[in-house]
Amino acid sequence: MPHTTEWKIRLYLFEEDRTTKARLELDTGTARLTGHGTARCNPEDSDVPEIGDELAVSRAMENMARQLKLTANSDMRAAGAGPHPQGDLRPYRGWLDTDAS
Repeated sequence: MPHTTEWKIRLYLFEEDRTTKARLELDTGTARLTGHGTARCNPEDSDVPEIGDELAVSRAMENMARQLKLTANSDMRAAGAGPHPQGDLRPYRGWLDTDAS
């Protein structure tokens, strides 16, 4: 059965005093999640804003990915997919996960 949907993502970057903060907002139409990431420039390093942006955004994406996995695991349990070991974010019971996380 085909399924198509659109999720809206907004990314905000803030930089002040050699610290970059990223906020990633996801709206799935049924849920809203917010990921956060921060990067601080070492005082001994050159201030390169692109590096702070990349690090802060990648950390916000990692935070968001963890939240999405937790949400999916909760939804699978609610759908009767069985118990899931505490803290293990790998999908189970027929859902393939090629990532070792």
